[in-house]
Amino acid sequence: MRMNIAVVGAGYVGLVTGACFAEMGNNVWCVDIDEKRIDELNNGRVSIYEPGLESMIRANQKLDHLHFTTSLTKALEHVEFCFIAVGTPSAPDGDADLSFVRSVAVEIGRNMRRHTYVVNKSTVPVGTARLVRAIIQRELDARQSDLTFDVISNPEFLKEGAAVGDCMRPDRIVIGTDNDEAAEVMRDLYSAHVKKNDRFVVMDIASAEMTKYVANAMLATRISFMNEISNICERVGANINMVRFGIGSDSRIGYNFIYAGCGYGGSCFPKDMQALIQLGKKNSYEPRILEAVESVNRDQKKIIPQKIIAHFGADLSARSFAIWGLSFKPDTDDMREAPSLTIVGELIERGARIIAYDPKALDNARNNYFKRFGDKISYVESKYEALKGADALILITEWREFRQPDFGEIAKLLKAPLIFDGRNQFNPKTLKRFGLEYHQIGVQSD
Repeated sequence: MRMNIAVVGAGYVGLVTGACFAEMGNNVWCVDIDEKRIDELNNGRVSIYEPGLESMIRANQKLDHLHFTTSLTKALEHVEFCFIAVGTPSAPDGDADLSFVRSVAVEIGRNMRRHTYVVNKSTVPVGTARLVRAIIQRELDARQSDLTFDVISNPEFLKEGAAVGDCMRPDRIVIGTDNDEAAEVMRDLYSAHVKKNDRFVVMDIASAEMTKYVANAMLATRISFMNEISNICERVGANINMVRFGIGSDSRIGYNFIYAGCGYGGSCFPKDMQALIQLGKKNSYEPRILEAVESVNRDQKKIIPQKIIAHFGADLSARSFAIWGLSFKPDTDDMREAPSLTIVGELIERGARIIAYDPKALDNARNNYFKRFGDKISYVESKYEALKGADALILITEWREFRQPDFGEIAKLLKAPLIFDGRNQFNPKTLKRFGLEYHQIGVQSD
C-alpha cells in the first residue's frame, strides 16, 4: 500500500531515506530549511556524492513520487509518517546537539493535522524520544488539540558509498516503540525493503536509541584495536597484514573492520563515540575502552607524518608530496574528520607543498577544508598528474582506481621512488621489482 511520508532534513540520511521510500512507490516530501539546497534538488541537482542517488532522485521526481519543500507545514498536510533526519552534531563537550531535533518537534506539534507516526531517524542519545514526545504534546496542548501521535525510534545504518543499497536491501530494520500497533504499521512501511522477519527487529525505544551508538562504537573499536596492534607489530618485526589473515580466519572474529590504517573518520564514528562517552559520564560511568578507542584513533592519524619526518627530517620546506585520496573513505566526497585533514595539516605546518588528487572530494577540499592553505596545496585531475616531481606518494583513501596503478609510471614520475601507504594496499614484492621503496602501517620497512 502506498504511504505518505515526510522526511525532515535533506542531508545525507534524509535524502537517501526519502529517495528509497519513493523508489518503492510511496509519496515522499523531503523538507529542509536550506532554500538553496531545496532549489537545487527541485532542479535535479544533488550536492553530495553517493552512487546511484542522483539518478534515483531524478527518476522519482519525474514520477511525482518525490517532492522537495522548505515548508514542513505543507508536507504535514499530506502525510501519516514524519521522519526526523536532521543533523545531531557534537556540542563543545562532545554530547549530541539536539537543537535541530527540538525545532522539528516544535513544528510537528504546531502543524500536524492527523494521527502521525513521528520517527526518529537521526542518531540521538537515549531519552530523545521522550523529549520529542513531550515537545509535541506541549504544542498540541497549546493548540487545545486532541490529536494523537506515536514517537518511534528507527536508527539508520547506512554506509556512505553504499547507502542506497543499504537502504533498499538492509541487513536489519530496528524499530523502538512502546506500541504494538505502531510496530505493525512500521512493518508494513518497510515490507518492500525487508522480506525476512528476522531482519525486522522490534525492541523498546531506549534500546533502539542505544543500538546505533553501540554498533558504531563496536566497529570503531575493532579499527583502533587493529591499529594499536599494528604499532606493536611494527616495533617487534611482525607483519600486521599476516596477523589480520591469521585472526580473521577465526569465525568468531571475521575479516570486517580489522584492516590497519591511518585512522577512521567520517560523520558517524567520531561524533557517535563522543556522544556515547558523554552518555556514560552523565550517568556516573567512566567509559575507559571508548575513550581509549578515540585516543588511539587521534594518534593513528599522525602515523604517516611521523614516518615522513623520520625519513626526511622535521623541516619539509623543500619537499612536495603527492596525495592520493582526501575523502574519509572511498565512494564519497565526505571529508568530515578524514585522516587527510591531519596528514595534510601536519605536513604543511612543516613547510611541505601538497599536490592532491581525489576522484570526488577535490571541490570539497578546495572550497571548504583546505581553503586556508591557499597555494600551499594544489589540486590535479588525475592520479598520475599529482606525482610529477613529488618527493613521495602518500596514499590515504583506498579508492578502487588506486588498487592496481602503473608502478612503472609511478617510479618514473616521482622525484624519488618512495610510497607511504596509509591503507596497506600494495604488494611489497611487486613494488620492489619496480624499485619503489614502500612504507606501510604495521610493517617494518626494509
